[in-house]
Amino acid sequence: MIIQFEQEIEEGQKEAIINRVKGLKYKPTEVKTQKGDYLVGTGSKDFDIRSIGSMDGIKDIHIVSDGFKLVSRKWKVNPTVIDLGDGIVIEEGGFQIMAGPCSIEGEDQIRKTIAHLKSQGISIMRGGVYKPRSSPYAFRGLGIDGLKVWYELAKEAGMKIITEVMQVSQIAEMDPYVDIYQVGARNTQNFNLLDELGKATDKPVMIKRGISGTIDELLSSAEYVFSGGNERLLLCERGIRTYEKATRNTMDLNAIAVLKEKTHLPVIADPSHGIGIRAHVEPIALASIMAGADGVIFESHEIPEEAYSDGQQTLNFAESNRLIDRMRKTFELRKSF
Repeated sequence: MIIQFEQEIEEGQKEAIINRVKGLKYKPTEVKTQKGDYLVGTGSKDFDIRSIGSMDGIKDIHIVSDGFKLVSRKWKVNPTVIDLGDGIVIEEGGFQIMAGPCSIEGEDQIRKTIAHLKSQGISIMRGGVYKPRSSPYAFRGLGIDGLKVWYELAKEAGMKIITEVMQVSQIAEMDPYVDIYQVGARNTQNFNLLDELGKATDKPVMIKRGISGTIDELLSSAEYVFSGGNERLLLCERGIRTYEKATRNTMDLNAIAVLKEKTHLPVIADPSHGIGIRAHVEPIALASIMAGADGVIFESHEIPEEAYSDGQQTLNFAESNRLIDRMRKTFELRKSF
């Protein structure tokens, strides 16, 4: 069950509710976030919800059978809205585009990318300063110094940034320079990191699906962050590893529709990683929109052939312009249904 406490609940009222939950043989766990105060009860015994729901101090109560309770749509009917400020919002019924290079390479690249995105009305730039690479000899990012330069240039241009955090120790130093944290596919089940992103920051967190992760495992990863205290969450379908070798990953368009049914969190599609082949990024992006995605994140670079990483799946600026135009037209088409 999920109990949402009244904002002005008294300690005596809260203690009485917790004791009642324990009396039902349910384990109570209090969760405080930047938006609310909840009590999550886990157990299996059937009971009449009215026996608790009428108690003083309770704003709302729901029975949620899913293992992932706080991110479930079964209790929160109104979808989560991620407000980044300056009129930049990620929400159900809207459509937000995030684009930029796989890796931040230097000031000149940052400036050119910002100019390209601003010319297309894009307000969120993606890029990596810490890069988890399969080979230890590959480019692994500019680190915190690169992030600081990027953040200042983006802020000057009125643009938000999303970048990957790889370990707990990075959160504190990154926090002043990040608008959205990204948890990459390799870290989706790094539960220490997820816990800390719940406790240590109120910045939005976008969690990518694990390389071979299930939909429920992705939702459980989001539950870790929410239960830690941060409910400003986004989920990202970025393809999964299957037996198919013709593409980098297998983009699971099914997951977008299923996630929209299961959770109140915004769902973002990543076609660049989803297929891993530049020529096919566009059709997969458009299909993701029709499947119900609340946004798309893709890779763009002035000269992909010279990119430090993932050039094979990165669009050049002309290709990026065309994709942005077609995505907006596709979103308008979806709205007409």
